[in-house]
Amino acid sequence: MTINPAESTLELTQQSSPQILFGTEVNDKTSSEQFLLSMYDSVQASIFVVDVLEDGDFRYVALNPTHERWLGIRSEELRGKKPEDILSPVDAVRVRQHYVDCVRFGKTISYEQCLQFQGIPTWWSTTLTPLRDANSRIYRLIGTSSNITPAKQAEQAGGLQAERDQLLEAIAGRIHQSVELETILHQTTKEVRQFIESDRVLIYRLESDGSGVIIAESTVVATGSLLGKTITDPCLSGKNREHYNRGCIQVVEDIYAAGLHPCQIDLLASLQVRANLVVPIFLEQNIWGLFIAQHCRETHQWQQTEIDLLKQLATQIGIAVHQAKLHQQIKDFKAQLELHKQKHIAQLQQVQDFEALVRRMTEQIRDSLDESQILHTVTQELAQLLNLDRCQIELYDTSHTLVTIAYEYTTTLPQCQGLTRQIADSPEVYQSLLQKQPLQFLEILPGWQPKLVVSAQMACPIFDTQGILGNIWLIRPTQEAFEEFEIGLVQQVANECAIAIRQAQLYEKNQAQVRELEKRDRLKNEFLRTLSQELRTPITSISLAAQTLESVLTPEEISDIEIVPQLLQILHNECGRESKLINDLLTLTYLEAEPEPPTLIAIDLQSWLHPIIESFRDLTICQRQHLNLNFETALLPLETDITDLERIVSELLNHACKYTPADESITVSAYQTKETVEFSISNSGVEITTDELSRIFEPFYHLSKNDPWKYSGTGLELALVQKMVRHLGGVIDVESTDGQTTFTVKFPRAISPEQC
Repeated sequence: MTINPAESTLELTQQSSPQILFGTEVNDKTSSEQFLLSMYDSVQASIFVVDVLEDGDFRYVALNPTHERWLGIRSEELRGKKPEDILSPVDAVRVRQHYVDCVRFGKTISYEQCLQFQGIPTWWSTTLTPLRDANSRIYRLIGTSSNITPAKQAEQAGGLQAERDQLLEAIAGRIHQSVELETILHQTTKEVRQFIESDRVLIYRLESDGSGVIIAESTVVATGSLLGKTITDPCLSGKNREHYNRGCIQVVEDIYAAGLHPCQIDLLASLQVRANLVVPIFLEQNIWGLFIAQHCRETHQWQQTEIDLLKQLATQIGIAVHQAKLHQQIKDFKAQLELHKQKHIAQLQQVQDFEALVRRMTEQIRDSLDESQILHTVTQELAQLLNLDRCQIELYDTSHTLVTIAYEYTTTLPQCQGLTRQIADSPEVYQSLLQKQPLQFLEILPGWQPKLVVSAQMACPIFDTQGILGNIWLIRPTQEAFEEFEIGLVQQVANECAIAIRQAQLYEKNQAQVRELEKRDRLKNEFLRTLSQELRTPITSISLAAQTLESVLTPEEISDIEIVPQLLQILHNECGRESKLINDLLTLTYLEAEPEPPTLIAIDLQSWLHPIIESFRDLTICQRQHLNLNFETALLPLETDITDLERIVSELLNHACKYTPADESITVSAYQTKETVEFSISNSGVEITTDELSRIFEPFYHLSKNDPWKYSGTGLELALVQKMVRHLGGVIDVESTDGQTTFTVKFPRAISPEQC
């Protein structure tokens, strides 16, 4: 029960002699003390009373029964004693300091402390309240205490668990970092001994003869270290060893009271061991050693947390030992490999040279599409690396009936490059190669020789997932066959050759397609240009004829025939429309055929756009449309071709006027970002589907169903707009949502000298 400091002066325990508690008769005390005494029999809190003497010393007066039960001390035994009479020297100093602070500050204080009573540590939450006499001198302290040991133990257990987790994590981290086993074991014994506060922690490695060696130790025992000593435990055989083999542990709180065999007691006593905790360490299911913690000065009751910690760490040590074993195996393997390297340095140098060749081929294939250069280099470098007389690359025809020696490097005559062989003439050779299997054999050179000359020949097929392409032939004047590693390395080179050949074929195929497309595109543009020019002449003639006819007819003649004015108007309109179509078509073909760079000049976009937009004001008023302008106040100058830009803006405004219903709005906006200058033209009252948006810039594509004014047009306007925007280095986007369509044109901002 915790007592509120403000109420602690009202809480006194039962006391058979209240006069002793307060020093005088009840009737001589103040009314507050009489109130305290009146509650003396009713409270159940832990209360103690301390007198403050004239010289500043302290004497205990009484304890209430609750406090007596907690401390195991009767009130009569405590009365008149100082703190030093009932507490350890360290605890007495701490308690006395709290009493001094309460008197010095003259007010209630609260604190927590751990005190030892009868060898048992107990945590208390205490409140001290001073009492004053008529002269305002503090003559007595009343303390109320709550036993908070369970809460503190839980808190400490949590702290210990965190520390244990940190310890396990640190050791696991060392193992993960491949720290040397000796360092791991010594650091583990040191940290565990400090953590469990034992006298000695050691690691005992078992030998095959039943003995063992102390390979790691941390100790504070005065007799010295056991590190490195071989200790033979006569009892560590038979049942005891089987006991550890099953993963059992030994927990000994007192060697003289644990029922140990006399020989084991003698051994432990000779090592000054009084309490012993032993956990087996396993390596690959077999016992490797023992992890041991010891108390040497006195008996020790091993806690479950200590046992669990050693078991967990024994597992980690087993992992570290296994890892060290693997590292040693790797180290031994590296030593053997180094020895092998010294014995076969030439072979390894050959491997490195091949790898360098493959790297160079890879780089050449990446950087070049010249098959001839790559494969010629391969034949030369292979001949030099393998000391060949001759290296050839032969390629199959598409039907795999002929093979041609396409590339060759040789130091002897005759040269065979360009020769063709029939596959059917050498079936025993090409049957294996066509199955993508390497082939090697020895051949006796023809002709009379004083000494028989034999050459070793090998062929590696060049192939990929799409099929076989050819073979690499290697010939050298020796009777020694090519080794397996040489065959493997040459096959790697053959794989790179396959990539180079296939890449060259694909490149040539693509180039042929590109040339064909360019040819078709060129013919198309030439046709359109010629067609446009051919159409321009009759359209011009028809227009001139219409003008001439209109000029020779008198007004009276025209009025006599009512349909003549309409026919003339239709003739003028269609001639104008066809002329515009021809001009648009010529412009479009010009823009598609790599036009010259545009002539750029800097313009003030805001002032330049305004008159172009205002020229559409009458048309929008006539069609009951609302034309709005929305410009940022400070736009940077835009470098552009003003003729093309005017055409872009006009066509977009024409499109907006064409597709905007009556009483809807057309809004032109201009603004800039960090990298672009942009303007947009939006019109409300119409929404274009996603499919139509994807085709809106196609030549001759019409949105006729959305045209409320039934405009006519060439169908090339938006296609031309897109081409011209790109020609000026910009981009154009269109989006249509929520009943509104917006075209946005973006041009890169020019960088001023101040920004450079």
